[in-house]
Amino acid sequence: MEDHREDPQTGLVAALARARSPERPGPDTPAGAPVRAWAGPPLPIPQAGPAHLDLRTLLRLSLAASDTSGRLRPTPSAGALHPVDTELVVGTGCSLPPGRYGYDPLRHRVHHVGPPVDSTPPGVTAALSVTAQRTVSHYGHRAWPLLLLDTGHAAAALFLAARVLGAGESDVRMDGRTENPLAVVRIRPPYGRSPRHSAGTEDPPAPADLLARRSTPPPLVGLPPRDALRAVLSTAERAGGGDLLRWCAAVGPPRPGLMQLGPKGTTLRRYASGEARPTLAAWAAGQAWLADAGAVLLAHGCPADADATHIRRAHLRAGFAVHLAHVTALRHGLAARPVGSWQQADLGAALGAAPGRDWVVHALALGTHHADEESST
Repeated sequence: MEDHREDPQTGLVAALARARSPERPGPDTPAGAPVRAWAGPPLPIPQAGPAHLDLRTLLRLSLAASDTSGRLRPTPSAGALHPVDTELVVGTGCSLPPGRYGYDPLRHRVHHVGPPVDSTPPGVTAALSVTAQRTVSHYGHRAWPLLLLDTGHAAAALFLAARVLGAGESDVRMDGRTENPLAVVRIRPPYGRSPRHSAGTEDPPAPADLLARRSTPPPLVGLPPRDALRAVLSTAERAGGGDLLRWCAAVGPPRPGLMQLGPKGTTLRRYASGEARPTLAAWAAGQAWLADAGAVLLAHGCPADADATHIRRAHLRAGFAVHLAHVTALRHGLAARPVGSWQQADLGAALGAAPGRDWVVHALALGTHHADEESST
């Protein structure tokens, strides 16, 4: 059986400190199987009946690969390695009979792995864990923050797909207390709700919005309009776990600096002055294109003395919030690309505060269009 646990020799606290250091990963190692080897034969997901939660569409809009290579999934993943594994605990009111199932995102099939647990609620509960070796194979000691961010993205993808289907209010548990599962998403049956009357203050995205949420290849250029940037920041802050993380956006000319939401969330205000994007490019594993990005949304926090629970919670929540912000960006016509690998990215210290207290955890690069479009117009 594959080992999904954190490295017992280092622990997550030491693993994060090493990932934040300038040490470079070694040569690539084998990634292993691209999906978990679930027991039992692969089973198609039946078509949903009236008032049933449509699991076939839910998973197609959230976790399924668009081709057998696995690289075209609707959920961003560092290096397109997709380490997140999904076990479904299905209750009544679903298009699958009650039971426990492992999901194969490459074949869009499920494997029956056991009966439902006692007191399984109606709907489906998705338990998300990781096969760490898939990400370790390329990123080495930098893998664990990326694994947590990827899991947060997967949880957000399920959350958004449930909203599209008009399902009942989804419960997302990312408290950081457990290694396996890292996150749990419970989705209730729709009970006659329409997609436009599902929970939340904003209109839910359309299916096309979710299937279009590809990470735009770099470079991304063009300063986003203020209204679009405010909407992206607002989405991130609402989803970002309250005081767990703070959010700002680095912008370039004509007035370079860091922007954040005003007190009521209806305006943007300047958080710091000066050009930050070249420094961000150096911190983000030397991704030089970030220096010219139209804007860079930043999730920051998670101090150096945070314990393992805090680290998990902050990174899971950052991935979740950036995913929702990504969809908001696309709905406003922006190009967007998540950026997850950060070294020596002590934002607080760079702004003159005490070192080790305020690190970049995750980011979303934004632009009005892809730079290659300029040469084709």
